[in-house]
Amino acid sequence: MQELDPTILKKANSWLEGNYDADVKAQIQKMIDDKAYTELTDSFYRDLEFGTGGLRGIMGPGSNRINKYTIGSATQGLANYLKKNYPGEKIKVAIAHDSRNNADLFSAITANVFSANDIHVYYFKALRPTPELSFAVRHFGCKSGVMLTASHNPKEYNGYKAYGDDGGQFVAPHDDAVMDEVAAIKSIDEVKFTRVDANIEEIGEEVDALYLDNITTLSVSPDAIKRQKDLKIVYSPIHGTGITLVPQALERFGFENVILVDEQSTPDGNFPTVVYPNPEEKEALTLALKKAQDTDADLVLATDPDADRVGIAVKNTEGEFVLLNGNQTGTMLINYLLTAWEEKGKLTGKEYIVKTIVTTYLLDKIAEAKNVTCYNTLTGFKYIGELMTKFEGQQTFIGGGEESYGYLIGDFVRDKDAVVSSAFIAEMTAYYKDKGSSLFEALLDTYVQYGFYKEKLISLTKKGKTGAEEIVAMMDKFRNNPPAELGGSKVITLKDYGKSIETDLASGTSKPIELPTSDVLQFITEDGSIISARPSGTEPKIKFYCSVNGKLASKEAYAETDKVLDDKINTIMKDLGV
Repeated sequence: MQELDPTILKKANSWLEGNYDADVKAQIQKMIDDKAYTELTDSFYRDLEFGTGGLRGIMGPGSNRINKYTIGSATQGLANYLKKNYPGEKIKVAIAHDSRNNADLFSAITANVFSANDIHVYYFKALRPTPELSFAVRHFGCKSGVMLTASHNPKEYNGYKAYGDDGGQFVAPHDDAVMDEVAAIKSIDEVKFTRVDANIEEIGEEVDALYLDNITTLSVSPDAIKRQKDLKIVYSPIHGTGITLVPQALERFGFENVILVDEQSTPDGNFPTVVYPNPEEKEALTLALKKAQDTDADLVLATDPDADRVGIAVKNTEGEFVLLNGNQTGTMLINYLLTAWEEKGKLTGKEYIVKTIVTTYLLDKIAEAKNVTCYNTLTGFKYIGELMTKFEGQQTFIGGGEESYGYLIGDFVRDKDAVVSSAFIAEMTAYYKDKGSSLFEALLDTYVQYGFYKEKLISLTKKGKTGAEEIVAMMDKFRNNPPAELGGSKVITLKDYGKSIETDLASGTSKPIELPTSDVLQFITEDGSIISARPSGTEPKIKFYCSVNGKLASKEAYAETDKVLDDKINTIMKDLGV
């Protein structure tokens, strides 16, 4: 039988003896009595870390779990940070939650703690998408905001995302300062849980209307929508918050034939019809794809539980529904936006788009052709938001995104937004249909015009202490002994974002990388392939993002060229020993 580490028992006993609820103590005592030592160890072996994005973890009792006390401590730390940074000011925050189990409870606890610290809370009285929380922070002039969500994680998880005064997630140096304040909470007795009603103001439909009014003004092709208003759109919120706003946004844009996936339209934190509520996974779109086939739809849209990411399916040239990946959807959105802006005479030379360094470089090429600046940031939408705030009032943000299915159009929000993205994906589908094309054919046209870029993400899971050491060793090897050749092409550039240095491997000359440091390596080959190696910050994984490209002679050559590029990716991964 497994022995219990005495330090785990000591920590569990501190909860049994501390100022915690009786039901929490009963659950902990039961684990001890039942000798459920693995569960007890997982619950107490560490304190759930408040990272740069906030908290995320499995729900349950214990210091390494999402519960009233870890949520309360995080909020007290954030409140302490706000009071130190805005002395003498009346501080305002906004709070929202998604459809996850206990999300409403945790959002109420968050509101209570802020209110007890004499902070005014704008509190969404029912579930809402993450982007609307970002919008509310900006609209109400808040100093911070909190979204209770675990994005697309399994049903056992919940989480806590913290936002700054621009409506984006905290970035340096503020993220470290908030983390320090949260880490400084050493006892649950330091947390003020007693609600002050006068400091909590409920919000809801009036903010929905403002948000929808704003994004509707962004529409670029209303005439095409009028002609294609009967476009058949199948939509699934995958049991999440998208149901509150996505159908309304589509209606506001002018679409009259939106078909809901009824089995997934009721918010439910158990996500009963899917294994994972993740629109990146084909399995999560099974019901939507069946509905699309049954109704002969033009477009399938599916959003994740907090409606900040969207997956889509379209018909290929054989009339079969295929899922587009995040790079393909992002490419089509940006290409459509830049083309439509150009046709309307709206491009002045001051416009820009933003993407991350692991997102397709086809976007850089399209932007260059349209005389629009393309900025690259580190992975994480908070960096895109930071750049938008930096350029606010100086340059015009058209759109941006990342390969992990998160996009943003317009500058009313500072986080990825599946509501506005869904509306614009529908708009561009109408735009191309109005020209006698499908979205898939337009993608092939884009490849013919700019080059066929194909990307693949390979994740290696390395669990435990030895796994973590393996990942460190792999990065050290790649950093100190970069491969000479990948996929039959010479490696000419090494970008080391950890050292902020870009090296020309032929000449040995280097220049600085003007981005914050991050443990990412990029190899660029003579033929334009880009391979990025990046350890995950939240999981025991190392991720390889592989981007290759070639010429697509014609739409008819798509399948053949696709296979050539796929084979090239496989060769590159073998060359890397992955």
